[in-house]
Amino acid sequence: MAGKRHRGWRTFLTNKYLKDKEIFFVEYDPEYPVKYAIFITEEEWVAFVAQRRDENFKKVSATNRERASNPTYAYKKGRLGYARLEEKILDETKSDATSLPPHVLWKEARVGKDGTVRDDVQHIYDECETLSQSISTAEDQENRSVLSRALNVLEYPGRVRGKGHGCTPTSLYKNPRRRNPSNQEVMETLQALQAQVLQLQKDNERYRCMEKCSSQLKETSEKASIDCQNKFPEGISSCQLYLSSPTYRLVGKGKVHNTSGDLLHHRPLLDGHLKVSVDVVLDKDALLPIPDIVSETTLLRDAIGSFVAWPLDLIFIDDETPTKPASKDKGILRHNESVASQKEVFAQGSQQLSQKIGSRQKNKRDLPVTSLPKKGAFVPRYQISLETLVDSSDMATAGAIRLLDMEEDIFGYSCTETIGKEDLEHIFRHQELGVGVIHTYIRFLYDNFMRGNDQLSNRFRFVSSSLVNKALICREPDSCREYLVKRFMASSTNNLYLWPYNSGCHWLLLAIDPLKEVVYFLNSIDGEWTNYPDMKQLVDTSIKVFRSQRQARVPRTKSSNITWIKVQCPLQRNGIDCGYFVMRFMREIINMNQIEIPITYFDEYKCAHYTRLQLEQIKEELCQYFIVKRLISI
Repeated sequence: MAGKRHRGWRTFLTNKYLKDKEIFFVEYDPEYPVKYAIFITEEEWVAFVAQRRDENFKKVSATNRERASNPTYAYKKGRLGYARLEEKILDETKSDATSLPPHVLWKEARVGKDGTVRDDVQHIYDECETLSQSISTAEDQENRSVLSRALNVLEYPGRVRGKGHGCTPTSLYKNPRRRNPSNQEVMETLQALQAQVLQLQKDNERYRCMEKCSSQLKETSEKASIDCQNKFPEGISSCQLYLSSPTYRLVGKGKVHNTSGDLLHHRPLLDGHLKVSVDVVLDKDALLPIPDIVSETTLLRDAIGSFVAWPLDLIFIDDETPTKPASKDKGILRHNESVASQKEVFAQGSQQLSQKIGSRQKNKRDLPVTSLPKKGAFVPRYQISLETLVDSSDMATAGAIRLLDMEEDIFGYSCTETIGKEDLEHIFRHQELGVGVIHTYIRFLYDNFMRGNDQLSNRFRFVSSSLVNKALICREPDSCREYLVKRFMASSTNNLYLWPYNSGCHWLLLAIDPLKEVVYFLNSIDGEWTNYPDMKQLVDTSIKVFRSQRQARVPRTKSSNITWIKVQCPLQRNGIDCGYFVMRFMREIINMNQIEIPITYFDEYKCAHYTRLQLEQIKEELCQYFIVKRLISI
């Protein structure tokens, strides 16, 4: 404030003593203002007059005067000032906040008495909203603020644009002032760097010696590695993953890829290791035996859906006597067969299926006593039929797969889902489900409920768990956000997006209404969304970017608030059923044909827990779909 008063006094002296009535500089030497002799000496007065008559000063003064007379974004609050304007807005909205973001205050200062907002002002505000989602607070205060970036102007030091006089970055962001390091601190830092350089030189020398010794033993180690790899079946096999430290325990499940000359991220595998793809995590705190230096991943739960190196002695094949995969000419992928051949194979399969079931009923050793149905009990006939088909087909071999085409309308892009033998085994044995089974059930819902039904297909959409999951959110958050925003932009009416989310070792369901900015949270283990901060931040950011791209105007009190609703859905009573619960949630939501999900869940399906029979019905639908689509044949 003192600086402002001082500049005003110098302007007053210039207008009174150096200019005439027409505001032009006088030619004669102005007289010394004796009245202000206590403030300014004669020498200071002469220097002041010379500085004001300088041509460079006049040029800068004229430029600033012209710019101030016709600003690009005019301030329209008179003498109210930013500080009192901010206080007035907070009082009117009865907000608990102590301050407003600079770009919000800047916009309000340019709203006229009629309440209209110019298009160019609104455009700057929208751009600030978009930038605020991608620029952290530290980056904001260290370089240029969001408002300065949107206006494309330089930021003056010691001030915050859009906050008025007296507001500094230190007072706004509550950061202590930085000080220059002392000579002692500089010397300590230099000594630490010298020690690091010396250690690197020692490590480099040790590495050269080890490389020289390893080259001499290369032939022996390769032969030992080949002998170890021969213990595993050639090709892709379902496996269990163990760790030996700090205790020997099972930590996850996946697929081991035993292929000669195989590479991991374009690099050769270490001796005594094989490439493994992680599907299910059983210990959420388990560390990777070999950290992934490419994606900087150290935890097993962050490696779901990707490849890692795993020690040979800690990999165990699910099947004790696995067979080698069939040759390429044995078996045909279903989507490549002709219609005639499919009918022929299906007819042969039906005959062999009846013979297989008949032989099983004759031989009691082939069918466990616990599987014999009681009178009036539920019989999973489609599961039994599919399991018999699998045992009689090439899918019985390790590494066999089937491909299921996913149309563009399902996830917003065309793709192919891979179904392996282990995925079917998980269904038969009621084990944890992978993304392939969840996506197959989504295809079942689309084919049997939404295809040909414009009301349902226009109301409900799906989000791919392969493109947005825990691992990808941590590694590639930008690509996940772009996919969600693109998915939201594809709708022109109110849609509910169903997203099965895998947190690494658990499935839950998000039902997102991007237009109303409401997220329904359905978790079968009664957890809160605050337990998944990365997922919540991604959803909130995607909705805000979607709001900005469709140029929606949201009340100021809701500009940063997105409604999250925890639905009181049925809860699971074990650590396995989460995937089955998510599939049943999606089926019931589509069957009810409602955008809004009640907090206490639908009355028609309300219960504390799903029974085993309700989950078996979902499995029956899946198995029937596999048979109808003729994905498995004999």
